[in-house]
Amino acid sequence: MVDKSKFAEEDAQGYRLNIIGRHVLVTDAMKKYAWEKVSKVERIHNHLMDMQVTMDIQHLEHTVDIVLKFEHFRIKVHAASTDMYASIDKAIVKLQTLIRRWKDRIQDHHNKKLAVIDMQVNVIDRPYDELAEFNAEIEAARKLNEQKEFELPKVIKKKTLPLKTLTTNEAVMKMELSGFGFLVFRGEEDRKLKVIYRRKDGTYGIMQVE
Repeated sequence: MVDKSKFAEEDAQGYRLNIIGRHVLVTDAMKKYAWEKVSKVERIHNHLMDMQVTMDIQHLEHTVDIVLKFEHFRIKVHAASTDMYASIDKAIVKLQTLIRRWKDRIQDHHNKKLAVIDMQVNVIDRPYDELAEFNAEIEAARKLNEQKEFELPKVIKKKTLPLKTLTTNEAVMKMELSGFGFLVFRGEEDRKLKVIYRRKDGTYGIMQVE
C-alpha cells in the first residue's frame, strides 16, 4: 500500500525522494536514515526537487549515489566506504558542499531568461570483442583489426537535449554539478556553438565552431 502521508511529508519538505538498492536490501532503518539526512539538505529555491538515492554493495565497498534534479539542473554526487550509513553521510556532505558553493550562481542563472533550442545527440558505440582478438589466429586477428579500422561507428541511441545559452562560468558550474563528461551550449558572449569537456587532469577545455 502506498504511504500517502509519506508523500505529503516529502512535498512539505520540498523533496521527492526515491531510494533504490542494488546488490543490497534497503531496510526501513536505512530508508529512514537517508530521509532524515536528505531533509536537512539546504534548499536552493522553493520548487520541488526530485532526489534519487542509489545504494550498492560490491565486495566490501558500500557506495551511495545521489542525483538531485530541479527544473533544468542536475546535481550528482558519489561516496563510498565500508559502511552504508557512513557512505550516506559522505554523499550528503558532498551534496551540501556543491549546493553551497554554487547556490548564488544557480539562483542567478535560474532568474535569467534562457534561450533554449532542442538538440539531437547521437551516442556512438564502436564494437570491440576482446575475447575474439585473443583467441583468433594471427592472420585472422590482422584482418579483424583492418576491418575495425575502417568500420563505421554504430549509432546505438538518439536523444534530444535542450541547447542552452550560457556564459562560460555557467557552463563550468553545470559540469561541476552534473558530473557529465561534456556539455554543448551556445555562448552568451558571442552566440557561438561550443562544447566544454572535462580533461583528465580535472580541468576543462572548450571547443567552438568557427
